[in-house]
Amino acid sequence: MQTTLSESASHLPRAAEAESILRTCVHCGFCNATCPTYQLLGDELDGPRGRIYLIKQVLEGNDVTQKTQQHLDRCLSCRNCETTCPSGVDYHNLLDIGRAVVDAAVPRPLGQRLLREGLRQTVPHPDLFKSLVNSGQVFRALLPGTLQSKLPRNVYPAKPRPTTLRERQVLMLEGCVQPSLSPNTNAAAARVLDRLGISVIASREAGCCGAVDYHLNAQAAGLDRARRNIDAWWPGIEKGAEAIVQTASGCGAFIKDYGHLLASDPAYADKAKKISELARDLVEVLRDEPLEKLGIHASQRVAFHCPCTLQHGQKLGGAVEALLTGLGFNLTSVPDGHLCCGSAGTYSLTQPELSRQLRDNKLNALESGHPEVIVTANIGCQSHLDGAGRTPVRHWIELVEAALP
Repeated sequence: MQTTLSESASHLPRAAEAESILRTCVHCGFCNATCPTYQLLGDELDGPRGRIYLIKQVLEGNDVTQKTQQHLDRCLSCRNCETTCPSGVDYHNLLDIGRAVVDAAVPRPLGQRLLREGLRQTVPHPDLFKSLVNSGQVFRALLPGTLQSKLPRNVYPAKPRPTTLRERQVLMLEGCVQPSLSPNTNAAAARVLDRLGISVIASREAGCCGAVDYHLNAQAAGLDRARRNIDAWWPGIEKGAEAIVQTASGCGAFIKDYGHLLASDPAYADKAKKISELARDLVEVLRDEPLEKLGIHASQRVAFHCPCTLQHGQKLGGAVEALLTGLGFNLTSVPDGHLCCGSAGTYSLTQPELSRQLRDNKLNALESGHPEVIVTANIGCQSHLDGAGRTPVRHWIELVEAALP
C-alpha cells in the first residue's frame, strides 16, 4: 500500500516500522473473512482492512476524529487477521502505533477515562485485585448482574506446591488476576511439572506482564512493567533456569514480544530478546516431555477453547488439543474454533455489548458437542466464558493434574 507519512508522523519513534507495515498490506480483504467484529457489524471500518486504512490516513496527516478512535477501540487485537493474511501484515504492532497517535489527538470522554484508569489501577495489582474479588464475593447478591458475572462461580483452592528442588528448573509468571480468579492453576502446573522432574521457581518480584497498561494505551507504563519483570527474572536465568513458563496465553504472547518492543532500549534490548526466547507457554514445555510417565488414562468429554493469544499470537493452535487427546481425553469438535470469545483482556469491560455477543456465539459452538467441561489456556477467556453461568470452564492443566494417579 503506497504510503506517504506526514511531517509530524515521520518523527514518531516507530515511524519506519509503521510505514513498512502499511506498505506490506495489499488491501486484498482476506482478513475481513475471519475478523470477529466485521462479522458482527458488517462495517468495512470495523475490519482489519478498514482499520489499516484509517491508520494510514492518520499517519498521512488527515483529521483524526472520535469515530476513528471508536473503530480502533472495537478491535479485539485477536490477531486472527494475521493468521489469515497472505502478505504477512504485522497488524497488531500497526494497531498499537495507530492507537497511540489517535489517543494523543482525540481526548476521551470522562467516563471512558475513568474506566480505563480504574482498570489500570486495579487489574495489574494482585493484592488489590484479590481484595476486590473477595469483597465482591461477600456482597455478590447485592451487585448488578454485569459485575456478578465477572466473579468466579467456583473457586478451586490452590493445593500445596511441591517443595523438593529438582535439578531442572523453570521460572513461572504468577500473573495479576489468575491468583484470585483461578488460584489452583499455577499450583496444578507446578505439580504436573514436578512429576516430570522439573521444579517451578516463582518470582514474587515479577508482577503483571504489562499487557493491561500497554493495551489501554499507557504504553510507557506497560514497558516499565516489562523492564521490572526482566530484572526480577534475570538472576534465575543466570542460575540456569530452562524457561519462563506462562499458564496464561495472553501474558505469554506479550512476553514473547518484549524483545521487539524493547529493541531500541540500549539498557534492556539484549535482555528482553533473551527473555522472549525463553518464554514458553505451558504446553510448549509439556509436549516435549515423556508424558507417559504421568500414568494418566483419562476419558472425560471435553471441549477446548483455544485462546486467540495461543493460536494467533503464539501460533500454537492444536498443541493443547493434541496433548489432551494423547492423554486420553475425549475432545469434542468445536465449529469456528478460530474465532475470538470476546474476552480480549479488558475488552469485555470497555466493549461489553460486542463482547457478550462473541461470548454467546463461542459458547454455542463449544457446547454443540455436549462436553462435560470446557477448558482453555488463558484466565481472561476462562473467567469470561464461565461468567455466562453455563458449562463450567477451567484451565486445561487442572484436568490433567486431577487425573494424576
